[in-house]
Amino acid sequence: MLAGCGPSPAAPAKKIEVKSYSLRGRVVAVSADGHVTVAGGAIPGLMEPMTMSYKLVDPSVVTELNVGDTITAQVLVEQDATGPLDPRLDKIVVVGQAKPDTKPMVQYHVPAAGDSVPDFRLVNQSGRQIHLGQFRGKVVLLTFIYTRCPLADFCPRMSSNFAEIDKGLAADKSIYPRTHLLSVSFDPQYDTPTVLRSYGGAHTGRFTDEDFRHWEFAAPSLGELPRVEQWFDVGVTGSSADAGSIQHSLSTVLIGKDGRVVAWYPTNDWKVGDVLKQMQQAAG
Repeated sequence: MLAGCGPSPAAPAKKIEVKSYSLRGRVVAVSADGHVTVAGGAIPGLMEPMTMSYKLVDPSVVTELNVGDTITAQVLVEQDATGPLDPRLDKIVVVGQAKPDTKPMVQYHVPAAGDSVPDFRLVNQSGRQIHLGQFRGKVVLLTFIYTRCPLADFCPRMSSNFAEIDKGLAADKSIYPRTHLLSVSFDPQYDTPTVLRSYGGAHTGRFTDEDFRHWEFAAPSLGELPRVEQWFDVGVTGSSADAGSIQHSLSTVLIGKDGRVVAWYPTNDWKVGDVLKQMQQAAG
């Protein structure tokens, strides 16, 4: 056999399949940037009942939706070897309009720039109690995860993004001590300090050598958990006893040195470079 001297053949393109699923649910939040948070029923073959934020295929539809509306829609997801990615809503139909006098049983707060963050208490990967107020004077980037999350585009993506930001901040010795990263689990029954320490060390890349001085992993108590979820607008359904039943939305918050919200990122499409730049500016 003879081998030519031409260029090597290109690697085969990554196979992406777009799948469509039917959704019925209630609108719990509407964002002007073309996202809507829906408390949806179970979607066979995709997920259990959950509350999560979706991008809209047609962002202009957002003007026709109101909190409390019941909708049907098609959920479009890209499917590859890692699982479902980038869920989007299409073909939305309002099948039940919200009543002005209807008040949800649980009120979720939507973090906005300037909001003062409550001094929530958590237990970190070392079994030590910490509280958000102790980070005054530093710029804090906080996100929510649970260690058994199977969706590559959700918790694993947040942890990978945080790892990149941690390295980016470490490159500037003047900024690094004035910043802090905090990954908060909403599954404290399973995500004990021991579990969080193992998970955290794997994601920082230092494993058992990690000292967690700059990036901590923590969880609130079961009693405090609902208040934390509601303030940071994290929708969670399912039981810790069955990891596969847990479904959740995303919430990442940049907190300034004064303990107030600088920016809120309710989805998974924020860019590491953009957030890193915001942190550097806030810490400067």
